[in-house]
Amino acid sequence: MVVSYHMRFKDKVILITGGTRGIGRAITEAFLREGGLPIVLYNSAEDEAKKLREKGVFTIKCDVGNREDVKKSKEIVEKEFRRVNVVVNNAGIMLTMPFEEFDEEKYNKMIRINLNGTIYTTYEFLPLLKASENGAIVNIASNAGIGTAAEGTTFYAITKASIIILTKRLAFELGKYGIRVNAVAPGWVETDMTLSGKSKEEVERLRDLFRNKTVLKTTGKPEDIANIVLFLASNEARYITGQVIVADGGRIDNLTHSL
Repeated sequence: MVVSYHMRFKDKVILITGGTRGIGRAITEAFLREGGLPIVLYNSAEDEAKKLREKGVFTIKCDVGNREDVKKSKEIVEKEFRRVNVVVNNAGIMLTMPFEEFDEEKYNKMIRINLNGTIYTTYEFLPLLKASENGAIVNIASNAGIGTAAEGTTFYAITKASIIILTKRLAFELGKYGIRVNAVAPGWVETDMTLSGKSKEEVERLRDLFRNKTVLKTTGKPEDIANIVLFLASNEARYITGQVIVADGGRIDNLTHSL
């Protein structure tokens, strides 16, 4: 369930990358419910993009890993809206492979979309963020980026750890403009990406596996992450920047390691 605080983002322009499915879709619809003007950059799921357009969401087909695509998207947004109040860097992919089976093509694809996409989007849209008051950037990282281990995710974790350090450095550099930069690091969340191609039995096995890894004995939903993003983007978080909120149900291995 997405918590509503009654139009916190009325008339604010919200840019969301990868906003057609999963966590991105939940974030898009949450901002829409609170009066925001979401702009979604997407590179697939055309049918889902069409559904969003029918709800009044402004969509632009864009490969965030292609800087020229991002530049063109920025020009469209500048012409239509003149400003951006919030940027949510959500677009990302996870391609698993053991370290000993390193696949350069897979690795480069994750770097291009997860890390370069975040850098390109933030850089190109920064002038429009500076044109608004109290701008905010929220990056979607992962608990893999803080050290949570899972088989075959070393290279994915590298991209997400990079987003975490990028978040902290941008908070330092952009604070002089009043722009806050924070990140959310989800644990296992039930999305198209995590459930894709799995049978009902496999889904239940995964749910049990990840429930038992948390102290709350539960798994995440896209709306859980959307709630945190809305908070970090809102004026309620005006004194928060450079932070990473881990939302993973209390992963037991992370909690015991910290002790």
